[in-house]
Amino acid sequence: MVEQGAHAAPVETTHRIFGTDGVRGLANDSLTAELALDLSVAAAHVLGEAGAFEGHRPRAVVGRDTRISGQFLGAAVVAGLASAGVDVLDLGVLPTPGVAHLTGALGVDLGVMISASHNPMPDNGIKFLAGGGVKLDDAIEELIEKRLREPWNRPTGAKVGRITPYDAAVEAYCAHLTGTIADLGDRPLAGLRVVLDCAHGAAYEAGPCALRAAGADVVAVAAEPDGLNINDGCGSTHLEVLQAAVLEHGADAGFALDGDADRCLAVDARGAVVDGDQVLAILAVGLREAGRLTKDTVVGTVMSNLGFVRAMQREGIAVEQTKVGDRYVLEAMKANGYVLGGEQSGHVILTSHATTGDGILTALHVLARMVATGDSLEKLAAVMTRLPQVLVNVDGVDKARAHRDAELDAAIQAEEVHLGETGRILLRPSGTEPLVRVMVEAESLDQAQQVADRLARVVRNRLAL
Repeated sequence: MVEQGAHAAPVETTHRIFGTDGVRGLANDSLTAELALDLSVAAAHVLGEAGAFEGHRPRAVVGRDTRISGQFLGAAVVAGLASAGVDVLDLGVLPTPGVAHLTGALGVDLGVMISASHNPMPDNGIKFLAGGGVKLDDAIEELIEKRLREPWNRPTGAKVGRITPYDAAVEAYCAHLTGTIADLGDRPLAGLRVVLDCAHGAAYEAGPCALRAAGADVVAVAAEPDGLNINDGCGSTHLEVLQAAVLEHGADAGFALDGDADRCLAVDARGAVVDGDQVLAILAVGLREAGRLTKDTVVGTVMSNLGFVRAMQREGIAVEQTKVGDRYVLEAMKANGYVLGGEQSGHVILTSHATTGDGILTALHVLARMVATGDSLEKLAAVMTRLPQVLVNVDGVDKARAHRDAELDAAIQAEEVHLGETGRILLRPSGTEPLVRVMVEAESLDQAQQVADRLARVVRNRLAL
């Protein structure tokens, strides 16, 4: 058990530290080694008091992406946990879903990932995972923040934690990934040439390893991290690199991961983008045909393309839509036992195999679907037709009044009548910034842009600060 008592000056905080995906900030500025250490100590205390460590020495795994700041932040996290009496397995560089998997597979009490996902290199973040590899509840995160201000007793002697490198992390994670498509044979992807853009990130080893172990001929790009180049002009936010590589190498498909590899987007053999909605559609149809799509339902968000919703209706598949954010998708999936959900951005969650979005896993299952059907990615993606979608951010406005202004409501209703069944309008206040997002889908890009621009002007005029 982690001991409590008296020690140390309290850490002052003036705002909520945890966001929707852990703690993020500019490394060595708002996110310091001191904060990383204190957060880890507090997490150990809170979980210990909740009974997570009852009857045994507490254990944790810690992984990170390739950002240079991850070295000192990871060291601080490991030091904080060990100083609080937690034995630590240091996983080194590993994708977020790999850390989540090993948290469960190794039966440890806590997992920690050091990453800022698709953010620029100077940023970093800390994400805590409970036993089993699931995200901590908001209530637990709030308790951790409160414990930052409280004194504690340090264990000494044999009670301090041990730190052990876990060199088998990549190998174990790859074995898990390939095992999820083992029903197709020993090397089910043999004969497929695949380009994988690793974003110079956490999957630079694990991604190519898993695809090659499954039999694919893999061309790995952006797989030479130097600590500074993560997400830099590559990965899921810069698909032009992947598109060019797919055409250059005559690949059957390509996949682009983000910095911590919890999401991916795809490119077909022509170089055309296959987004998260299309990936969800491909996997949903496959699972439904195999009788493994719970309640014939897939979970998306309010930003899911109307073309996706229509395609699923044609296929007899229901779509449950949540607020934007993979955490809300996962909450809906867990509450109803659904096995597939995700976002247009490429977060795809397959709960039969993972507790979080997993870009490599997604790529493997899309490729497995290609093998099982004998169809190209282009043909599979044609199950849905994306409606042109325009997003306009209107800043400097009072977002709190976005759904309480009568004239704005009337303008939206008039545009909806104009669009009819051929389009959709979504007005969404930002959760973190003083702006309102106007999203419009229509049969043509010009029409969507015109409607979005007209509504943006109304938002700017009616909600001006």
